[in-house]
Amino acid sequence: MTQEFIVDFGKEALQTTILISAPMLGFGLVIGIIVSIFQAVTSIQEMTLTFIPKILAVMLAMVLFFPWMLQLMLSYTSKIIINIPMYIR
Repeated sequence: MTQEFIVDFGKEALQTTILISAPMLGFGLVIGIIVSIFQAVTSIQEMTLTFIPKILAVMLAMVLFFPWMLQLMLSYTSKIIINIPMYIR
C-alpha cells in the first residue's frame, strides 16, 4: 500500500460520510435558523422550543433520504469488499 492509496481511501470515506450526513445536518440547520428567528421576534427563550423541532426535522430528513443514504452506504461497502484482494497486495 502506498501513501497515495491510503490518502485516497480516507478521502473517499470522508466524502461518503459527509454525503450521508448532509441532508440531516441541512434540515437541522434550516429549522434551527427558523426557530432562532422566531425566538428573537417573540422573545420566547424556551429550551424545548429549540430541540424538538430540530429532532423532528432530522427524523424527517432520515425518512425522506433513507433510500438514497442506504444505496450510497451499500455501494461504498460493496466496493470495499470487492477490492479486498487489491488491498492485500
